[in-house]
Amino acid sequence: MTDSETKQAVVCVFCGSVPGNSPVHMQAARALAEEFHKHNVQLVYGGGTTGLMGEVARALVSLSGPKSVHGIIPRALVKVATVNGMRAHTEGQVGAKVAGKTAERVVDSIDAVKADGIPESEYGMTTIVADMHTRKRLMAEKVLEGGPGSGFVSLAGGFGTIEEVMEMTTWNQLGIHKVGVVLLNINGYWDGLLAWVRNAVKEGYISASNGGDPCGGQGCF
Repeated sequence: MTDSETKQAVVCVFCGSVPGNSPVHMQAARALAEEFHKHNVQLVYGGGTTGLMGEVARALVSLSGPKSVHGIIPRALVKVATVNGMRAHTEGQVGAKVAGKTAERVVDSIDAVKADGIPESEYGMTTIVADMHTRKRLMAEKVLEGGPGSGFVSLAGGFGTIEEVMEMTTWNQLGIHKVGVVLLNINGYWDGLLAWVRNAVKEGYISASNGGDPCGGQGCF
């Protein structure tokens, strides 16, 4: 057995930092964490503590321990807590509608923001990086260092989520990596994107080999 075969699988999950309007997506985040626990998969994700991001991380830590989760977050998305700030952050878990992009992580000490990492917590290990590009690169590196079964999975999300999915799909197309990119198409959430891919293949902008869906329409690239 080779070293690569003995390595733990690492899966990067892209998803929203808000819960969304349907509870089915939060349920999917918890179900995904349960599958990771069953199959000894380590989670790498964007380091947030609210919405789907926080749910999948917290659920896996509760099952497999803090070392099973590695969050990677840009410094700009970490906010030092105030009483009101912490209350708003906590209430955001329940599904409050927030305009624009809010902090994905609230910490209770300025030292955590200054440091490269945040101490282990109910959300696992967290590394603070300089910017969004560094976040994506480091998440991808962690996946590519993992054993068989490593890859990228996306739950529901917004602009940031789809941008991350498309970049990793493009990297696959360019041969930068050869691991899978999977959309969890809960309640048809990704139907529009999958239809666009099929149309792009039809119109000749994506090759049939790159636009094929080995999951039979369920969202794998």
